[in-house]
Amino acid sequence: MSELKRIGVLTSGGDSPGMNACIRAVVKAGIGKGIQVFGIEDGYKGMIEDRIRELTYTDVNNIIHLGGTILGTARSEEFKLKEWREKAVANLRKLQIEALILIGGDGTFAGGMTLTNEFDIPIIGIPGTIDNDIHGTEFTIGYDTCLNTVVEAVDKIRDTASSHHRVFFIEVMGRASGYIALNTAIASGAESVLIPETVTDIPLLADQIRNQNKGIRSSIIIVAEGDEEGGAKEIMKKVKPYLETYDLKCSILGHIQRGGSPSAFDRILATRMGVKAVELLFEGKKSMMIGQIGRDLVFHNILEGTTDHVSKDDSGIGLLKLLLTKG
Repeated sequence: MSELKRIGVLTSGGDSPGMNACIRAVVKAGIGKGIQVFGIEDGYKGMIEDRIRELTYTDVNNIIHLGGTILGTARSEEFKLKEWREKAVANLRKLQIEALILIGGDGTFAGGMTLTNEFDIPIIGIPGTIDNDIHGTEFTIGYDTCLNTVVEAVDKIRDTASSHHRVFFIEVMGRASGYIALNTAIASGAESVLIPETVTDIPLLADQIRNQNKGIRSSIIIVAEGDEEGGAKEIMKKVKPYLETYDLKCSILGHIQRGGSPSAFDRILATRMGVKAVELLFEGKKSMMIGQIGRDLVFHNILEGTTDHVSKDDSGIGLLKLLLTKG
């Protein structure tokens, strides 16, 4: 596809720090190859509503350090219906947009594959999600920033927990994946972690807290929102009958995890992936997802990012158990 002249870029699903750095890289790399780059506002919703505009150097100047996404993001129920997808594609063709770069998660990629299958539109997927739950890459854009934000918050909660000898149950994001929770627990020295990939045993958890805390130490329990026993509030209520004399508290970190200036790691990752996405389209590649394994960028069929599931981190779980205070 060396004659490629116009491409579109969108962000979809949950926002993640580093998306702007990726948009910037796509625009600059595209212009550098003589390609016009069009930004699609609010993902597939904006594609349907014809909210598409050309992006220039000026549009992406001084955005590499900004969290969120300048294009906006939204989920679209209408896009699930073919009649609305036809309208979206008509808007693309009106502007002679020939290919798309999609920044988001598995839902974003699935939507793009539908466009490819139905209308033969070439797509390249870039994994942008704080959950780090996309198969085929060790890192997704936004995960590193999110993890650092959460660890900083847990460190501050630890200060007050230590002062008052309290047990804190801290809820973090992760409905289907426990990567944020697990690695937060390791990095913050938490006493336990509850994640969707493992079965939670409430009596055993209470015993662990009792043996570690002894009523004089602080305890931090990290809870992924998708744990089968519930979020932090529910877990705390279930543990309370076993620890009636303990001072139990709950903190839900919420959407603070999505915001903030992206880390250096996420800026570099997003920039490398954005440039490579343009290069792949320019080379005539399509239906691919970019990932990073070790220090190297890798490329997979995008279906792997939509159908395959990330396996649980047994080594991380084992490491946390090894470090559990037992005396």
